[in-house]
Amino acid sequence: MIAIDEDGLRSQRFAPAAPHGCVFEYVYLARPDTTIAGRGVHEARVEMGRTLAREHPVEADMVMPTPESGTPAAIGYAQESGIPYGQGLVKNSYVGRTFIAPSQTIRQLGIRLKLNPLREVIKGKRLVVVDDTIVRGNTQRALVRMLREAGAAEVHVRISAPPVQWPCFFGIDFPTRAELIATGLAVEEVCTSIGADSLGYISEEGMVAATRQPPERLCTACFTGVYPVAMPEDGRLGKGVLELELPLGGGGRGGGGDSDPRAVGERHPHRQAPLVDVPVLDVDGVPTSAGGGAAEAVLRP
Repeated sequence: MIAIDEDGLRSQRFAPAAPHGCVFEYVYLARPDTTIAGRGVHEARVEMGRTLAREHPVEADMVMPTPESGTPAAIGYAQESGIPYGQGLVKNSYVGRTFIAPSQTIRQLGIRLKLNPLREVIKGKRLVVVDDTIVRGNTQRALVRMLREAGAAEVHVRISAPPVQWPCFFGIDFPTRAELIATGLAVEEVCTSIGADSLGYISEEGMVAATRQPPERLCTACFTGVYPVAMPEDGRLGKGVLELELPLGGGGRGGGGDSDPRAVGERHPHRQAPLVDVPVLDVDGVPTSAGGGAAEAVLRP
């Protein structure tokens, strides 16, 4: 924490560092030419594909990606399995990310506009289709239908991340648990829902190993439900759950009530990492609840 006032500049460390980098950066979010914590994202995704081929082999004629996010993992799957790699879909570059579109109708339309099959490449082939995740299942359901309509003999879906079963409250716009297709459904049921001949997800251990990061340095909450900070009970979980009301000028809901993350954590200790007890801060004797000057800035980053 850095405080700047008429007396100059001072800094102090107010809490021990306990970083948990987002594993989804390696799976999907980061640009493939990025390096995170010394590990190239593209190579990590290729390694996830190799691991996926070892964990979920299948007899097929061609490995193809869902462009562009599935491309590195599809390359790795083809390398490890020895099945030829090919491009069976053409992507429309002017359609944005469909999984965060605000409605089901817009998402379904976006998927149809986003991907188009190459019939001469697909027809009569047993396909391994590699993608990064299944969130709601819309993309894969529409994709499998398109490939079958284009003449594919078999469609085997392989996913380079474990099943997404929990929302993210740290900046990724995943939906509620009720909308996530993997919530409450076994892998075989998800396979039936999307219409594939088979479905395989990479294991959590395989995904983490591909990042070459210590597991304790990664956040895998969207796959495991174990969050690096305390979460309220499921009934209160929403996109704004971490935007807690803080006491300003003595007002607000303070004093260890529902807005106190430590109190929430004590009531609901399951499925979360251990909490660090953060002390009440002050700047040169001015408590944060006073709401003035540098102290108020602590509450309004």
